Amino acid sequence: MNRVTQRRRITKFRIGAQTGRREDVLAGEEPLEIRLDGKAFTVTMRTPGDDFDLVAGFLVSEGVVWEPGQLPSLRYCAGVDDNGQQTFNVVEAQLRPGVELPDTAMERHVYTSSSCGICGTASIDAVRKSSRFDLHTDAAPIDLGILASLPDRLRESQKLFDRTGGVHAAGLFTAEGELLCLREDVGRHNAVDKVVGWALREGMLPLRGTILQVSGRASFELVQKAQLAGIPVLAAVSAPSSLAADLADDAGLTLVGFSRGTTLNCYSHPDRIAA
Repeated sequence: MNRVTQRRRITKFRIGAQTGRREDVLAGEEPLEIRLDGKAFTVTMRTPGDDFDLVAGFLVSEGVVWEPGQLPSLRYCAGVDDNGQQTFNVVEAQLRPGVELPDTAMERHVYTSSSCGICGTASIDAVRKSSRFDLHTDAAPIDLGILASLPDRLRESQKLFDRTGGVHAAGLFTAEGELLCLREDVGRHNAVDKVVGWALREGMLPLRGTILQVSGRASFELVQKAQLAGIPVLAAVSAPSSLAADLADDAGLTLVGFSRGTTLNCYSHPDRIAA
């Protein structure tokens, strides 16, 4: 069974035309339970696939790990559905001895939806974490033309979106515009976590001199995820929130919104953009 997508019979309505039945392709969405050293930590909704990257990136975003050696093991736990098939919906993360487990006040035992970021966090004060990486020292210039071209380059590589029209994308690019990693998911935060988790497992953190291009808007939590991964530039095709702009300004991150073809808006640290 292909769990990334699902085929479903639908009824197609069109004004002034005959109603018909057809088949459509939907993006898959299933729960993923994350366990830390045998203890349940959170359940999130995601598109199945790249689950280990998702868990690794989530732990970077929570400030739990920042080096690949701190996360020696990731594995699927036993679990079957009503038909006796392995669900692959529980991932156990083993932390290196000495790595501090998240404070119990941060535990997300409540359901976290794929469209939501910090909704499962106990306290807004606990969300604003300190990064291990200083973005202020990453002053490599980013060419305006390359930066403006990234939404189209991201879109060209969105294979799952082409099939379903129902997923977000996050792409990690070099300053020269080379695509290093692209991930798609029904949750925009999950897509970013999958990119960051890939980079952690490849031993690439901090991601100095890179650009994170996302397909939607730029929220506070996406800025925080970029900061914690050492990414100096976050660009979005839609608007940032006020809190995202405030955090980007404090963190030394260049935040770009409304990046659409020939124009873009920069909300913080525009000095990195070479026009």
